[in-house]
Amino acid sequence: MQGARSPGIATRPLGATGLTVTELGFGAGALGNLYQPVTDDVATATLDAALAAGIRHVDTAPHYGRGLSERRVGDAVRGVADLVLSTKVGRLLRPDPGIVDDRLRDGFRSAMPFATRFDYSHDGILRSHDDSLQRLGLGRIDILYVHDIGRLTHGETHEHYWSQLNAGGGFRALERLRAEGAIRAIGLGVNEVEVCLAALDAAPLDVILLAGRYTLLEQAPLDTLFPACARAGTSLVLGGPYNSGILATGTRAGGALHYDYAAAPAAIVARVAAIEAICRAHDVPLPAAALAFVLAHPQVASVIPGLDSADRVAGTLSLYRHPIPAALWEELRHAGLIRPDAPLPDAPA
Repeated sequence: MQGARSPGIATRPLGATGLTVTELGFGAGALGNLYQPVTDDVATATLDAALAAGIRHVDTAPHYGRGLSERRVGDAVRGVADLVLSTKVGRLLRPDPGIVDDRLRDGFRSAMPFATRFDYSHDGILRSHDDSLQRLGLGRIDILYVHDIGRLTHGETHEHYWSQLNAGGGFRALERLRAEGAIRAIGLGVNEVEVCLAALDAAPLDVILLAGRYTLLEQAPLDTLFPACARAGTSLVLGGPYNSGILATGTRAGGALHYDYAAAPAAIVARVAAIEAICRAHDVPLPAAALAFVLAHPQVASVIPGLDSADRVAGTLSLYRHPIPAALWEELRHAGLIRPDAPLPDAPA
């Protein structure tokens, strides 16, 4: 069950769509059993805790557990009137009776008996939208993202899939759904910048979900993507604010350090350690600084960290609300650890 919305989570407009999102959202990849199993009860409790706390922006995808995340999200949010829900297109799920256990497949410990097939075509996107509505058990989806288009995912086959999306009518299908009122916004959900720039030239995108590329560790999108989005009136939602974990754990706790879905290289570990030392000097948790930093950019509508338990929800809300002195940002900038042109959060009153 969902509790009443509590104060304390600010909202921001999403481009010119008329949608308003909570600036702290819910990334539901973990509810597809990302790397490790999450029980149905834990998934429900996690979503209930987020909704009770006032989070009203939830992102899922067919890829997350091959439909498992969408099923869990739909069951939890059904009847929540002020929610903004996003899911993704680009992969179709087909029955695979050979899947009979939850061994790790494509990063997920899900026993859902489906295989994924990339399809960015006009008809494939319409089919994906219909399939997601069925899995979610909902009457509408607010935002549709084109998932994992680009060379980072597809390598030498990128041009084939880009042709499906562009010349083959994929973008046209998204625009049709938006024009018909079936969805409110269209965009890309990716981990790379280059394909975002190409898509902005090809279609009128309302929003881009960019994971891991604008963080306390890296700010390269300031050069090209953020100005292009400002010119186009395209909002940004940021995933992966902890760069696959290293900005959440820091370097001092021991254990494996992960960056960009792999073991963190030495240069990244050293940079995080330097940021972490300044945060400690100002009594600020490193992940609190990571969340606040990305939300400081005016083009950013929301940040959606992955959440996998009610305790994680509570901890993330605490990080989101943690006061951060202006001196911390000044010291990070003076040390060359954040770019001089990166917008900085306002200091607490």
